Amino acid sequence: MNNVIKRVKYNARRNAGNVGDSPGMIRVPDGALKPHIAMFSYNKDELITSEGKDIKVILAQLKKCDNHTHWIKINGLGDARLIEQIGEHLHINPLVLEDIANIHQRPKFDEYEDYAFSTSRIVHFNSEDELVNHQFSAIIKDNLIISFEEDHVECFEAVKARLKAGKGAIRTAGPGYMCYALTDTIIDTYFILLAQIGDKLDAIEDKVYTDADKSIMFNSQQIKRTLIIIRRASWPERDKINDMIRSESPLITPEVKLFLRDAYDHCIQAMDLIENYKEVTSSIIDLYLSMVSNRMNEIMKVLTIISVIFIPLTFIAGIYGMNFARQDDKGHIIPGNMPELYWHNGYAYALLLMFFIAVTLVYVFWKKGWFNKL
Repeated sequence: MNNVIKRVKYNARRNAGNVGDSPGMIRVPDGALKPHIAMFSYNKDELITSEGKDIKVILAQLKKCDNHTHWIKINGLGDARLIEQIGEHLHINPLVLEDIANIHQRPKFDEYEDYAFSTSRIVHFNSEDELVNHQFSAIIKDNLIISFEEDHVECFEAVKARLKAGKGAIRTAGPGYMCYALTDTIIDTYFILLAQIGDKLDAIEDKVYTDADKSIMFNSQQIKRTLIIIRRASWPERDKINDMIRSESPLITPEVKLFLRDAYDHCIQAMDLIENYKEVTSSIIDLYLSMVSNRMNEIMKVLTIISVIFIPLTFIAGIYGMNFARQDDKGHIIPGNMPELYWHNGYAYALLLMFFIAVTLVYVFWKKGWFNKL
């Protein structure tokens, strides 16, 4: 991975809604990807998976596996009708459906009568070193959880691997535990991202001492902006997890709350790292600006010494460069008009005088130690 973050790809697609729209309207952003549905139905003994592009695959497997817990994973929000059908089938509040399609939500946890709604931010570097900030949403209800992601990039391979292995509580602890597992995975991606940023900061800091140039300031500022975006994702994530821990919903069982406390600690650690890296970034910028200022001072010092040496020499040359005539047009001596101009060897005397002054000044500066500090 390069040491330069190219740019921040922060959801270039904007919400297609208009000012004054009725609440609960589903507006799919322009350029949103068509959905791909992956469904995982599991219990202690088995895992059944299926894939599709419409709600038929969901309804068929719900009917087939009525004694299982279901994770319905939807990648892509480019089908407003699919979101509406899910809302109609599960009796979801239209405001929740609107939040799913509105891809600029901050992390939160909302409780309703028989279901809960959760959002998070998935932040990671893509293959081109662009910072991608996508929304993750989840509806938790009875024996199922439906997750919504903006793109088709797979971020939950570890959770799927745990499902297939069938170890731990992931198959038996219900949809609330699955929500925890997905949230914890998102927080883990923050640590991966921060580790990459830490490597970039180390490389930039090494460059400050070896080959400093203005790219240091630009790259540090870009990393600082990246850290601000991660901070905007992690701080409300902490509040969201805290709301889940304090929730009285039966979907969030005491067993799940125990794991959520661990996720809460991880979120606090990520926030501490973010603040530390922000301080390091600011220090690098300040250090670079100080080095530039010191370098400019050294240059000005050299120029000042040269100027001080040549000022008296220029003065002497200027004095004897004035062309006042020694005699008038009739050959009479004009008193007070530079008798030195007619001295024998006057040119050599002037050069010796200027050389003596220059050497004297250089000696004085050397005795003061000015040359040692250049």
